[in-house]
Amino acid sequence: MPGSERAAPETLAAIDELAEALGDQAFEITLPDLFAKAEAERRRINLAEMARCYHAYGVRGGLSETLTAAIAEGNSILARDYIAALDWPKPLNAMLDEVFQRCDAILCPAALGPAPAMETTGDPIFNGVWTLCGTPAVTVPILEVGGMPLGVQLIGPRGGDARLLRTAQWLYDWIDTAGVTA
Repeated sequence: MPGSERAAPETLAAIDELAEALGDQAFEITLPDLFAKAEAERRRINLAEMARCYHAYGVRGGLSETLTAAIAEGNSILARDYIAALDWPKPLNAMLDEVFQRCDAILCPAALGPAPAMETTGDPIFNGVWTLCGTPAVTVPILEVGGMPLGVQLIGPRGGDARLLRTAQWLYDWIDTAGVTA
């Protein structure tokens, strides 16, 4: 999973324990390299759209330093680069369609580790690409890292929202009945 190298070792260990407990009900996949590159394109879209949507607020002032910096970075993105980034979901989804022919859902961490400080929502590395692709994703709070809850994220195929929710409910119930703890 792109971004795994930035995850807390405890997060990766918890996901590995869960995958081992799932046994034959889970298998490891390696997403094509294009997914690792997609994070930069997702970020480009996000920043350009923040600059557009928050422009009036930025002019008035009073925004946080973090948001002001994001708007400034968004303002520096060229229109051609923004438009090119909008083309990325098509090849990514073609690759995902092949993956979802083999499985019901992709399982990955929802976050790098425990919740960050209140001034940020955290690093979107494990969920931004799914937003870019327009695939449904749901976080199931079933793991713990250092005494803090850690969500497991399930991603389903485009249009597979109901099936993904059933899969998430199955996983939540399975953890409860299997007595698995990570």
